Amino acid sequence: MTNIRDIAKKAGVSVSTVSRVLNHHPYVKEEKRRLVEQVIHELNYEQNINAVHLSKGKTNMIAVVLPFINHPYFSLLLEGVASHALEKQYQLVICQTNYDVKKEEEALHMLKTKQVDGVIICSRASSWSTIEYYQQYGPIAVCENVQNRSIRSVYVDHYEAFKQALIYLNEKGYTDIGYCIGRMTGTNSLQRQQAYKEYVERINQPYHPEWVFQGCLNVTDGEKVVEKLVQMKNRPQALLVTNDQVAIGIKAQCEQAGISVPGELAIIGFDNHPLSSYLQITTIELPLREMGETLFTLVGSKAPQKIELPFRFIERKSV
Repeated sequence: MTNIRDIAKKAGVSVSTVSRVLNHHPYVKEEKRRLVEQVIHELNYEQNINAVHLSKGKTNMIAVVLPFINHPYFSLLLEGVASHALEKQYQLVICQTNYDVKKEEEALHMLKTKQVDGVIICSRASSWSTIEYYQQYGPIAVCENVQNRSIRSVYVDHYEAFKQALIYLNEKGYTDIGYCIGRMTGTNSLQRQQAYKEYVERINQPYHPEWVFQGCLNVTDGEKVVEKLVQMKNRPQALLVTNDQVAIGIKAQCEQAGISVPGELAIIGFDNHPLSSYLQITTIELPLREMGETLFTLVGSKAPQKIELPFRFIERKSV
């Protein structure tokens, strides 16, 4: 296998000159640079990238951990991360986990073994203790409120967003309110649940567990929610929906089922997907692309930072 000594010998230059050419060092005479590049081409030489990373002490690679790639929420986060990575000449290693803890730990292990320079976790299943353990090997940034933990994070206040939406619905005359959620265990989901339980207590309403629809991720899940609603004798007047994809599915299926929106069912979504504007769905806009950009910036920061980004309530015609 060809090495830089072979190149140096054939080009009639020193090994250090070959090394400077390979590493794009500016202080090499143009004549020698062209000669070395010609020999590299002739010998079909390829650098050992692992050796390069070892010598530099960095890989210029970041692992991005996310449960699903084809979900609009995570796609926009990834878009934000990727834009900054391209600008800074970093490559991304995409790790899809489906919320499998072992898959997340595989990505974190890449940090421990110096295969990547940092890890971005868009949504986690791992415990905080696991993440805190792996921080000794390099920077980790997460997309949620870490409270008093010393972990890099960017987040939106999901408790306050849910609270404001509930108050808005109540002021519009809706008291029987349910909600749709992707999973019950995430930090953001728990904040939404807290806001909801406080709401029903404040207005002295009973808590209806059947009005909480779990596993809602896409349009099809929204359609399934309506299929359940039509079977209920006592159903909610309004729904807060985990994302606009699910809200779109709910609205479309309501039309099929003869349920008027907002007359018989009011809907508030999350994310402000372009289709939610077209379908006039009231929504809460989350700055997902900006959150992705911030996650990448945090991985490169020297000390853990916590950054809260604002949400925006967008009133349309589904309430």
